[in-house]
Amino acid sequence: MSNKEVIEKKLRIIYMGTPEFAVPALEKLVEAGWNVVGVITAPDKPQGRGQKLVGSPVKQAAEKLGFHILQPTNLKNPEFQQELKDLRADLQIVVAFRMLPEAVWNMPPLGTFNLHASLLPDYRGAAPINWAIINGEKETGVTTFFLKHEIDTGSIIFQEKVPILPEDDLGTVYEKLMTIGADLVVKTVEAISKEEVNPSVQDESKAQHHAPKIFKETCKIDWTHAAESIHNLVRGLSPYPAAWTEFQNKTCKIFKTAFSEKNLEGKTPGQWGSDGKTFLKFQTGKGTLEVLELQIEGKKRMKTEELLRGLKL
Repeated sequence: MSNKEVIEKKLRIIYMGTPEFAVPALEKLVEAGWNVVGVITAPDKPQGRGQKLVGSPVKQAAEKLGFHILQPTNLKNPEFQQELKDLRADLQIVVAFRMLPEAVWNMPPLGTFNLHASLLPDYRGAAPINWAIINGEKETGVTTFFLKHEIDTGSIIFQEKVPILPEDDLGTVYEKLMTIGADLVVKTVEAISKEEVNPSVQDESKAQHHAPKIFKETCKIDWTHAAESIHNLVRGLSPYPAAWTEFQNKTCKIFKTAFSEKNLEGKTPGQWGSDGKTFLKFQTGKGTLEVLELQIEGKKRMKTEELLRGLKL
Protein backbone atom coordinates (compact mmCIF):
# COMPACT_ATOMS: atom_id res chain seq x y z
CA MET A 1 0.00 0.00 0.00
CA SER A 2 1.42 3.43 -0.99
CA ASN A 3 1.80 6.35 1.43
CA LYS A 4 -1.04 8.14 -0.36
CA GLU A 5 -3.35 5.15 0.17
CA VAL A 6 -2.40 4.97 3.85
CA ILE A 7 -3.25 8.68 4.28
CA GLU A 8 -6.58 8.17 2.49
CA LYS A 9 -7.50 5.21 4.69
CA LYS A 10 -6.88 7.36 7.77
CA LEU A 11 -9.88 9.52 6.89
CA ARG A 12 -11.95 9.74 10.08
CA ILE A 13 -15.42 8.40 9.28
CA ILE A 14 -18.63 8.45 11.32
CA TYR A 15 -21.28 5.94 10.30
CA MET A 16 -25.01 6.47 10.97
CA GLY A 17 -27.62 3.75 10.54
CA THR A 18 -30.18 1.62 12.35
CA PRO A 19 -31.79 -1.39 10.57
CA GLU A 20 -30.39 -4.57 9.04
CA PHE A 21 -30.14 -2.75 5.66
CA ALA A 22 -27.33 -0.59 7.08
CA VAL A 23 -25.20 -3.43 8.51
CA PRO A 24 -23.38 -4.77 5.38
CA ALA A 25 -22.07 -1.31 4.41
CA LEU A 26 -20.52 -0.86 7.87
CA GLU A 27 -18.96 -4.33 7.70
CA LYS A 28 -17.62 -3.72 4.17
CA LEU A 29 -15.99 -0.43 5.27
CA VAL A 30 -14.19 -2.31 8.04
CA GLU A 31 -13.13 -5.12 5.64
CA ALA A 32 -11.72 -2.49 3.29
CA GLY A 33 -9.66 -0.99 6.12
CA TRP A 34 -11.40 2.37 6.50
CA ASN A 35 -11.05 4.28 9.77
CA VAL A 36 -14.55 4.36 11.31
CA VAL A 37 -14.20 6.39 14.53
CA GLY A 38 -17.82 6.25 15.67
CA VAL A 39 -21.23 4.74 14.96
CA ILE A 40 -24.49 6.62 15.57
CA THR A 41 -27.67 4.56 15.85
CA ALA A 42 -31.16 4.67 17.40
CA PRO A 43 -31.73 4.14 21.14
CA ASP A 44 -32.51 0.59 22.27
CA LYS A 45 -36.17 -0.43 21.98
CA PRO A 46 -38.30 -2.79 24.09
CA GLN A 47 -39.06 -6.04 22.24
CA GLY A 48 -40.87 -9.32 22.82
CA ARG A 49 -43.17 -10.39 25.61
CA GLY A 50 -40.77 -9.30 28.34
CA GLN A 51 -40.27 -5.89 26.64
CA LYS A 52 -36.53 -6.28 27.13
CA LEU A 53 -34.45 -3.44 25.67
CA VAL A 54 -32.72 -4.56 22.47
CA GLY A 55 -30.13 -2.68 20.43
CA SER A 56 -30.62 -2.01 16.71
CA PRO A 57 -28.99 -4.34 14.14
CA VAL A 58 -26.37 -1.64 13.53
CA LYS A 59 -25.63 -1.36 17.25
CA GLN A 60 -25.22 -5.11 17.52
CA ALA A 61 -22.81 -5.15 14.56
CA ALA A 62 -20.89 -2.13 15.91
CA GLU A 63 -20.48 -3.78 19.32
CA LYS A 64 -18.99 -6.89 17.71
CA LEU A 65 -16.60 -4.68 15.75
CA GLY A 66 -15.63 -2.74 18.90
CA PHE A 67 -16.78 0.72 17.80
CA HIS A 68 -17.53 3.79 19.89
CA ILE A 69 -21.36 4.00 19.77
CA LEU A 70 -23.65 7.01 20.30
CA GLN A 71 -27.44 6.62 20.66
CA PRO A 72 -28.95 10.11 20.85
CA THR A 73 -32.67 10.57 21.38
CA ASN A 74 -32.41 14.14 20.10
CA LEU A 75 -29.96 14.99 17.31
CA LYS A 76 -30.23 18.70 18.16
CA ASN A 77 -29.02 18.13 21.73
CA PRO A 78 -25.91 20.33 22.30
CA GLU A 79 -24.19 17.62 24.36
CA PHE A 80 -24.60 15.07 21.55
CA GLN A 81 -23.38 17.56 18.94
CA GLN A 82 -20.32 18.34 21.07
CA GLU A 83 -19.58 14.63 21.46
CA LEU A 84 -19.88 14.29 17.69
CA LYS A 85 -17.54 17.25 17.16
CA ASP A 86 -15.00 15.70 19.52
CA LEU A 87 -14.74 12.68 17.19
CA ARG A 88 -13.24 15.05 14.55
CA ALA A 89 -14.76 13.25 11.58
CA ASP A 90 -13.63 14.09 8.03
CA LEU A 91 -16.67 12.39 6.50
CA GLN A 92 -20.06 11.11 7.64
CA ILE A 93 -22.08 8.30 6.05
CA VAL A 94 -25.83 7.82 6.53
CA VAL A 95 -27.62 4.57 5.64
CA ALA A 96 -31.27 4.14 6.72
CA PHE A 97 -31.06 6.48 9.71
CA ARG A 98 -33.22 9.55 10.23
CA MET A 99 -33.37 13.19 9.17
CA LEU A 100 -30.30 15.10 10.35
CA PRO A 101 -30.22 18.76 11.43
CA GLU A 102 -27.87 20.95 9.37
CA ALA A 103 -25.52 21.36 12.34
CA VAL A 104 -24.89 17.60 12.13
CA TRP A 105 -24.73 16.93 8.37
CA ASN A 106 -22.68 20.07 7.73
CA MET A 107 -20.11 19.29 10.45
CA PRO A 108 -17.37 17.27 8.66
CA PRO A 109 -15.12 19.05 6.12
CA LEU A 110 -15.79 16.43 3.41
CA GLY A 111 -19.54 16.51 4.05
CA THR A 112 -22.11 13.78 4.70
CA PHE A 113 -23.37 11.36 2.09
CA ASN A 114 -26.43 9.12 2.16
CA LEU A 115 -27.26 5.77 0.56
CA HIS A 116 -30.84 5.73 -0.78
CA ALA A 117 -32.58 2.61 -2.11
CA SER A 118 -33.85 4.05 -5.40
CA LEU A 119 -32.60 5.73 -8.55
CA LEU A 120 -32.97 9.31 -7.36
CA PRO A 121 -34.68 11.65 -7.93
CA ASP A 122 -37.40 9.02 -8.45
CA TYR A 123 -38.90 7.47 -5.29
CA ARG A 124 -37.74 9.98 -2.73
CA GLY A 125 -39.09 9.12 0.71
CA ALA A 126 -39.20 6.52 3.47
CA ALA A 127 -40.27 3.40 1.53
CA PRO A 128 -38.65 3.43 -1.94
CA ILE A 129 -38.30 -0.35 -2.33
CA ASN A 130 -41.95 -0.99 -1.44
CA TRP A 131 -43.34 1.61 -3.82
CA ALA A 132 -41.15 0.64 -6.79
CA ILE A 133 -42.56 -2.91 -6.61
CA ILE A 134 -46.13 -1.79 -5.83
CA ASN A 135 -46.05 0.43 -8.91
CA GLY A 136 -44.89 -2.47 -11.09
CA GLU A 137 -41.45 -1.05 -11.91
CA LYS A 138 -39.07 -3.34 -13.80
CA GLU A 139 -35.96 -1.60 -12.47
CA THR A 140 -34.72 0.16 -9.34
CA GLY A 141 -31.32 0.72 -7.77
CA VAL A 142 -29.24 2.54 -5.18
CA THR A 143 -27.90 6.08 -5.09
CA THR A 144 -25.23 7.81 -3.02
CA PHE A 145 -25.65 11.57 -2.71
CA PHE A 146 -24.48 14.48 -0.54
CA LEU A 147 -26.99 15.65 2.05
CA LYS A 148 -28.56 19.10 1.92
CA HIS A 149 -31.68 20.77 3.42
CA GLU A 150 -34.48 19.07 1.48
CA ILE A 151 -34.77 15.31 1.98
CA ASP A 152 -33.26 13.12 -0.78
CA THR A 153 -32.46 16.07 -3.05
CA GLY A 154 -28.67 16.46 -2.76
CA SER A 155 -26.18 16.08 -5.61
CA ILE A 156 -25.76 12.50 -6.84
CA ILE A 157 -22.36 10.84 -6.49
CA PHE A 158 -22.99 7.31 -7.86
CA GLN A 159 -25.90 5.10 -8.91
CA GLU A 160 -26.22 1.38 -9.53
CA LYS A 161 -29.23 -0.12 -11.34
CA VAL A 162 -30.90 -3.39 -10.33
CA PRO A 163 -33.64 -5.24 -12.28
CA ILE A 164 -36.91 -6.12 -10.53
CA LEU A 165 -37.82 -9.59 -11.78
CA PRO A 166 -41.43 -10.86 -12.01
CA GLU A 167 -40.73 -13.33 -9.17
CA ASP A 168 -39.20 -10.66 -6.90
CA ASP A 169 -40.90 -9.32 -3.79
CA LEU A 170 -39.87 -6.81 -1.13
CA GLY A 171 -37.68 -9.39 0.62
CA THR A 172 -35.62 -10.34 -2.44
CA VAL A 173 -35.20 -6.79 -3.77
CA TYR A 174 -34.24 -5.59 -0.26
CA GLU A 175 -31.48 -8.25 -0.14
CA LYS A 176 -30.16 -7.26 -3.58
CA LEU A 177 -30.10 -3.53 -2.80
CA MET A 178 -28.57 -4.10 0.65
CA THR A 179 -25.64 -5.99 -0.91
CA ILE A 180 -25.10 -3.70 -3.90
CA GLY A 181 -25.60 -0.63 -1.69
CA ALA A 182 -22.83 -1.76 0.67
CA ASP A 183 -20.38 -1.97 -2.24
CA LEU A 184 -21.52 1.44 -3.52
CA VAL A 185 -20.84 3.00 -0.09
CA VAL A 186 -17.24 1.71 -0.17
CA LYS A 187 -16.83 2.88 -3.79
CA THR A 188 -18.12 6.33 -2.78
CA VAL A 189 -15.72 6.63 0.18
CA GLU A 190 -12.79 5.65 -2.04
CA ALA A 191 -13.73 8.26 -4.66
CA ILE A 192 -14.22 11.02 -2.07
CA SER A 193 -10.88 10.22 -0.43
CA LYS A 194 -9.11 10.45 -3.80
CA GLU A 195 -10.99 13.64 -4.72
CA GLU A 196 -12.42 11.81 -7.73
CA VAL A 197 -16.08 12.71 -7.30
CA ASN A 198 -18.05 14.90 -9.66
CA PRO A 199 -21.51 15.17 -8.07
CA SER A 200 -24.41 15.97 -10.41
CA VAL A 201 -27.51 17.98 -9.54
CA GLN A 202 -30.69 15.89 -9.55
CA ASP A 203 -32.85 16.22 -12.66
CA GLU A 204 -36.29 17.17 -11.29
CA SER A 205 -38.01 16.00 -14.49
CA LYS A 206 -37.15 12.42 -13.42
CA ALA A 207 -38.87 12.77 -10.03
CA GLN A 208 -41.98 10.90 -11.20
CA HIS A 209 -42.95 9.01 -8.04
CA HIS A 210 -42.98 9.53 -4.28
CA ALA A 211 -42.24 6.85 -1.67
CA PRO A 212 -44.09 7.82 1.51
CA LYS A 213 -44.09 5.77 4.70
CA ILE A 214 -46.21 2.59 4.64
CA PHE A 215 -49.18 2.52 7.05
CA LYS A 216 -51.68 -0.24 7.87
CA GLU A 217 -54.30 1.30 5.56
CA THR A 218 -51.76 1.31 2.70
CA CYS A 219 -51.61 -2.47 3.06
CA LYS A 220 -55.37 -3.09 2.91
CA ILE A 221 -56.40 -4.73 -0.37
CA ASP A 222 -58.99 -2.88 -2.45
CA TRP A 223 -60.59 -5.64 -4.51
CA THR A 224 -62.00 -3.14 -7.04
CA HIS A 225 -58.46 -2.64 -8.36
CA ALA A 226 -57.12 -4.86 -11.18
CA ALA A 227 -55.66 -8.26 -10.29
CA GLU A 228 -52.18 -7.32 -11.54
CA SER A 229 -52.19 -4.14 -9.42
CA ILE A 230 -53.16 -6.11 -6.28
CA HIS A 231 -50.54 -8.75 -7.13
CA ASN A 232 -47.89 -5.99 -7.18
CA LEU A 233 -49.18 -4.61 -3.87
CA VAL A 234 -48.74 -8.07 -2.33
CA ARG A 235 -45.19 -8.35 -3.74
CA GLY A 236 -44.26 -4.88 -2.52
CA LEU A 237 -45.34 -5.66 1.05
CA SER A 238 -44.12 -9.26 1.39
CA PRO A 239 -42.88 -10.53 3.79
CA TYR A 240 -43.45 -7.45 5.98
CA PRO A 241 -45.75 -5.71 6.80
CA ALA A 242 -47.87 -7.77 4.30
CA ALA A 243 -51.01 -6.92 2.34
CA TRP A 244 -54.20 -7.87 4.16
CA THR A 245 -57.91 -8.41 3.76
CA GLU A 246 -60.86 -9.80 5.70
CA PHE A 247 -61.48 -13.52 5.11
CA GLN A 248 -63.87 -15.76 7.06
CA ASN A 249 -64.43 -12.87 9.49
CA LYS A 250 -60.73 -12.72 10.35
CA THR A 251 -57.79 -10.57 9.27
CA CYS A 252 -55.81 -12.43 6.62
CA LYS A 253 -52.29 -11.46 5.53
CA ILE A 254 -51.41 -12.41 1.96
CA PHE A 255 -47.78 -13.06 0.97
CA LYS A 256 -47.79 -14.71 -2.43
CA THR A 257 -50.23 -14.55 -5.33
CA ALA A 258 -50.70 -15.20 -9.04
CA PHE A 259 -53.06 -13.26 -11.30
CA SER A 260 -55.15 -14.00 -14.35
CA GLU A 261 -57.08 -11.85 -16.82
CA LYS A 262 -60.02 -14.26 -16.51
CA ASN A 263 -62.90 -13.43 -14.19
CA LEU A 264 -64.65 -15.73 -11.73
CA GLU A 265 -68.08 -16.35 -13.17
CA GLY A 266 -70.87 -14.71 -11.22
CA LYS A 267 -68.54 -13.05 -8.68
CA THR A 268 -68.11 -9.36 -7.82
CA PRO A 269 -64.85 -7.77 -6.56
CA GLY A 270 -63.85 -9.24 -3.18
CA GLN A 271 -65.88 -12.43 -3.58
CA TRP A 272 -63.94 -15.67 -3.77
CA GLY A 273 -64.11 -19.19 -5.14
CA SER A 274 -62.40 -22.40 -4.00
CA ASP A 275 -62.55 -26.16 -4.50
CA GLY A 276 -61.97 -26.46 -0.74
CA LYS A 277 -58.71 -28.35 -1.30
CA THR A 278 -56.18 -26.76 -3.62
CA PHE A 279 -57.01 -23.17 -4.60
CA LEU A 280 -58.46 -19.92 -3.33
CA LYS A 281 -59.22 -17.25 -5.90
CA PHE A 282 -60.63 -13.73 -5.50
CA GLN A 283 -62.51 -11.72 -8.09
CA THR A 284 -61.01 -8.25 -8.58
CA GLY A 285 -62.03 -5.19 -10.55
CA LYS A 286 -60.32 -6.78 -13.55
CA GLY A 287 -59.29 -10.44 -13.52
CA THR A 288 -58.69 -13.01 -10.81
CA LEU A 289 -56.12 -13.13 -8.02
CA GLU A 290 -55.09 -16.57 -6.76
CA VAL A 291 -53.74 -16.63 -3.20
CA LEU A 292 -50.75 -18.98 -2.85
CA GLU A 293 -49.42 -18.16 0.65
CA LEU A 294 -51.31 -16.52 3.50
CA GLN A 295 -51.70 -16.19 7.24
CA ILE A 296 -55.06 -16.18 8.97
CA GLU A 297 -55.20 -14.26 12.26
CA GLY A 298 -54.06 -16.57 15.08
CA LYS A 299 -52.36 -19.06 12.74
CA LYS A 300 -48.90 -19.36 11.17
CA ARG A 301 -48.03 -18.45 7.57
CA MET A 302 -48.81 -21.34 5.23
CA LYS A 303 -49.53 -22.38 1.66
CA THR A 304 -53.17 -22.20 0.60
CA GLU A 305 -53.62 -25.96 0.31
CA GLU A 306 -52.32 -26.41 3.89
CA LEU A 307 -54.84 -23.87 5.17
CA LEU A 308 -57.72 -25.40 3.22
CA ARG A 309 -57.04 -28.85 4.67
CA GLY A 310 -57.82 -27.56 8.16
CA LEU A 311 -60.45 -24.96 7.34
CA LYS A 312 -64.16 -25.39 6.74
CA LEU A 313 -65.17 -22.85 4.11
